[in-house]
Amino acid sequence: MLRMIQSGATGNWGLCVVALLIGLAGCEKVDTANPSTGTNGETAAPTVAPSTIVIDGSSTVYPISQAIAEVFHEQHSQVEISVTQSGTGGGFKKFVVNELDICDASRPISASEIEKCAQNGVEYLELEVAIDGLSVVVNNANDWVDCISVADLKKIWEPDSKITKWNEVNPAWPAEPIALFGADTDSGTFDYFTEVINGKTKASRTDYTYNSDDNLLVQGVADSKFALGYFGYSYYVENKATLKALAIKVDDSSDCVPPTQEAIESGKYIPLSRPLYIYVNKKALSRPEVVDFVKFYVTEEGQNLIASQSFVRLPAKNLTAMQANLEAALK
Repeated sequence: MLRMIQSGATGNWGLCVVALLIGLAGCEKVDTANPSTGTNGETAAPTVAPSTIVIDGSSTVYPISQAIAEVFHEQHSQVEISVTQSGTGGGFKKFVVNELDICDASRPISASEIEKCAQNGVEYLELEVAIDGLSVVVNNANDWVDCISVADLKKIWEPDSKITKWNEVNPAWPAEPIALFGADTDSGTFDYFTEVINGKTKASRTDYTYNSDDNLLVQGVADSKFALGYFGYSYYVENKATLKALAIKVDDSSDCVPPTQEAIESGKYIPLSRPLYIYVNKKALSRPEVVDFVKFYVTEEGQNLIASQSFVRLPAKNLTAMQANLEAALK
């Protein structure tokens, strides 16, 4: 019997795929005095606990690992897979102390996290699995802006910003308060956005609505005509009916470039294109089911599945490099 369970923590939805294999032999009674022996005197097979792969981390990478887990389970029903999301930083907090097999990440591991891994004897493999175009979005009813510059984004999001209304960014825009939505401070999306827009990781105004669950950020922007927010490209694609993604202009001499698969993959969508990763505890790679699961991310089938989730698959040379890195780690 296969049972699918959706689970969540602190507002985050996770996926727990549970495979329960129950052996039934008609209506045979079990000897309660000797549970391992049936009424025919034969020794019953011992119950085998299913293997579990534990994954946590980035809310951006979460849909990728969730999709991979669902398809993988179809061919490996004996493997239990727990996929949850607590943000890249939240995932690394568990990963560096040996609590995870895999950490989903929307940024590279930091120097302090590398040091903690070393202190706790955690050796890891970094694998790039997809490319994302972090998207700046507004409500679909917004009819005054289709393109925004990096400089204007900085005015809005920099620490101690005094911008509270749209017309304070551009006099042609409405004199209405901007309702801001963005990633929380444990998020790799927060780290990346603040670095490329404000020039320093974690440098941001604090008076905005933040959450580690991108679905709640989507809902916040969808509910307010005067909202502006940012999150991963896939969440925008899945909610085009209520959201509009703004094209990004690097400077006055550059073109406005919207987030599209072509622009993200080609590198034209700058500075908000970014790689997405999984970090694998090498100790977990001693288990064949973990090896097979991780390999799936960098197969053609896995990459096609990732693309179907509105992410941009790896360019051919990157995919080949990741396959080689994984094979080297297994030797």
